Formats: sequence, C-alpha cells, structure tokens
Amino acid sequence: MNGIEDNEFSRRWTAIAKEIPVPTAVLVVSAHWFTRGTHITAMDFPPTIHDFGGFPKALYDVQYPAPGNPALAKETAGLIHTTQVEMAHDWGLDHGTWTIVRHMYPQADIPVLQLSIDYTKDPAWHYALAKELYKLRQKGVLIIGSGNMVHNLRMVAWDKLSEPEYGFDWALEMNQTFKNAIATNDHKKLIRYDLLGKEAMMAIPTPEHYLPLIYTLGLKTDKDAVNFFNDKAVGGSLTMTSVKFG
Repeated sequence: MNGIEDNEFSRRWTAIAKEIPVPTAVLVVSAHWFTRGTHITAMDFPPTIHDFGGFPKALYDVQYPAPGNPALAKETAGLIHTTQVEMAHDWGLDHGTWTIVRHMYPQADIPVLQLSIDYTKDPAWHYALAKELYKLRQKGVLIIGSGNMVHNLRMVAWDKLSEPEYGFDWALEMNQTFKNAIATNDHKKLIRYDLLGKEAMMAIPTPEHYLPLIYTLGLKTDKDAVNFFNDKAVGGSLTMTSVKFG
C-alpha cells in the first residue's frame, strides 16, 4: 500500500530523490524476483507487474511506464563474471520496484531495470556478485535493494498495523543488530546472519527479502556515508528500516 499512499515512508522516498544526483538509470534488486540463475530485464518497455492479491483496485490500476535499457542490461551482464546472466523478456517491474520508484521519479522518464536473485546461492555469493556491479555506480546508475531486514509475514499482528512503530521485542532487537553491523561495516556478520541465533531466524524466515541488503553492502565503499531512514517497525514483525550509502 505504500506504493499508492501518501505517508511518511513514501514522502521520504520522494525526498531522497531530490537529495541525490539524477541517475542515468535505476537498477533494482527486488525481493520479488527470486529465480534459478541470474536474470536481468532487457526489454525496451518493461511492463508493470501486479504480483500480489487481496488489495484495493487502486493498487492494481497503477501503471509505471518507465523505459528499460537493453544496452545497459547487456553491459551489466558483461560486468558479472560470477555467473552467466540471462536476458529476460518475460518479467518487468514488480511491486518491489514500482511501489518505491514511482514516488522517487513520478514522471517515469528514467530507465529502470531489475536484476533477479538466484535462490540457489548463499549470501556470500550474492555479496561477491554485487561487487562486480560497482562500475554501474561510477556511471551514475542508482542501485536499489528492495526488501526488508525484518520480514516475517506469518507473525504479523494484523490488528496492530495502525499502531505507530509497533514491533515485537525480537524484531526490534534484530533490527538494531543489523543497523549496528551496517554502521560498523561488519559485513561478515550480516552475511552469516544464520549465526545470530533464533531471533535472526525469526526476522529472516526465508532469505528473499533480506538478500537485497547484501547487494547494497557489496556495492558500498569505505568512503560512503551511512544514513538510515524510514526506521520504523510495522505490525510487530516487519521493519521499514532503509539505508543509503554515499
């Protein structure tokens, strides 16, 4: 719902876009494109994908007609030596992408691509792959990891969704643990989150929403400033905590 609501989260995404240079393109690693192998959208005009159910019609009516960039897709694939990247023509921009980017660039005039997450690989592998993408940052490409550090839908307190900053103790604890590791560049701890105890497993019951963070960590340099925003819990077992590097 953040994709169509005017709230503190969407307003912050809008503000971020005004605080950073206008990118030449946007590449999103979305939790909602979880594949065998690595794929990148390579069409001229990626369709808007409504990959969810049970929401108001207004959400399904959203179209985000940003162009793609097949040449950049091929260039990105050429940067990656960790694996062979397949050009994808059967996907598009899923809600992990357009619910955020439409607030940042509402004119839909900046090329947007998605890179999939290979579910057969571990976090260390994804971290290494991300490092190969650094040249894109140098070319002015904005790279977004779209997921949640704490994301346990089965444990959401649906009756508490409207209660501001409602978080279970374990969710708040792990969110702070992750933030501390990010702030101190302790990437090894974040890569081996499976060693952080049962609370970490509750925060990350499945890896797809966490792995986008690993991509952003792999792209970070020692000179990049670290800024947290939208740092709030929702429904007990979710956090919206976001981080900007650079």
